[in-house]
Amino acid sequence: MAVNKDNNILGLGEQAFSKQSHQFWILQIAGWLGYSVVVFLAIIRPQIGQESFNLSGQLLNLVLETFSGFVLSYLQWLLIRRIVHLPLNKTLFYSFLSAATLGIIFNVIKLSTYKVIIYQQQWNEAWDMLEFGGWLLFSLTTMFVWTSIFFIMLYNTKLQKEHEMLLRAQTAAKDAQLQMLRYQLNPHFMFNTMNAISTLIYKNENEKANEMLDKLCEFFRYSLDKNDKSKTTLSKELELLDIYLSIEKVRFGSRLTVDIDICDNAINCQVPSMLLQPLVENSIKYAIELRKQGGIIQITARKIADRLLLNVIDNGQEITQKVSDGFGIGMSNTKARLDAMFNGDYKIDISEGDDGTTVSISIPFEKLAQQ
Repeated sequence: MAVNKDNNILGLGEQAFSKQSHQFWILQIAGWLGYSVVVFLAIIRPQIGQESFNLSGQLLNLVLETFSGFVLSYLQWLLIRRIVHLPLNKTLFYSFLSAATLGIIFNVIKLSTYKVIIYQQQWNEAWDMLEFGGWLLFSLTTMFVWTSIFFIMLYNTKLQKEHEMLLRAQTAAKDAQLQMLRYQLNPHFMFNTMNAISTLIYKNENEKANEMLDKLCEFFRYSLDKNDKSKTTLSKELELLDIYLSIEKVRFGSRLTVDIDICDNAINCQVPSMLLQPLVENSIKYAIELRKQGGIIQITARKIADRLLLNVIDNGQEITQKVSDGFGIGMSNTKARLDAMFNGDYKIDISEGDDGTTVSISIPFEKLAQQ
């Protein structure tokens, strides 16, 4: 599973890199074509028709100027890609320092090709600082504009990757918390069950004790093999609950009656694993175990709008301790796992009366993603 997750992360990284490169080449080609059109319209076209105007030379010079700018801006892109991981102030400093350097190189190339092609002079012949400075401002501006665009693109991608890494870390931490809380239930449940087995042995009810021990092994085998994740579907949760109830029916026999009513559209909802077991265990402890005639536990699930409504209802007598202590570890653990899984978007109501106790849970309806 870990290997698959790593491969998925690498695949997403490769897709992001491919998309970014595609955007760069579109921008690079379109930008420099636009540059050549602007130079042609602003500088070359107004001179057409003048005496001694060399149109072919001007066009050749424009092609060489555009191509050199294209290459220099590509080098700037490669540089920023390599330094974008540095602290922001260093990235900005090196980016615009290189932009100034490339702007000077671009200016030298432009002025040199213009001298050679248009005036048939040596590339460095008859330069003066006024002419060089006039061209330099436009060359620097061009490289600074490209640098700003590249920096925004790459730094934005960096921030997105960091945000994705943060979300993955938060998800992993949340899953770990859910798993830890879930594993907290195992020793609690095992202690109660082993205590019951010990009681059966003390009463010389060895056959019931052996049967209960077999059911306990089946419960943990199923829990580890098929339900070892922090999240599961309601249908899988009911399968695990059925095994748990088979353990308790060894103890209570006909004294324990369970009625399960689940709507078809709610069966695939995502829930924390072992959500129902501690709630049913509490009902058994307070509604069944304390009554000689036993009792009934009802479990219902309904999908209403975009939420799942779960009810665990027993017909036990009103017991003040039941609500005041929050059902002990079972309820506190359930609240903690629901809070971690749904970021506080859940509701638990415990209502108690002469007819028994009802625990109602409302959570967002979410289908479990394929894993």
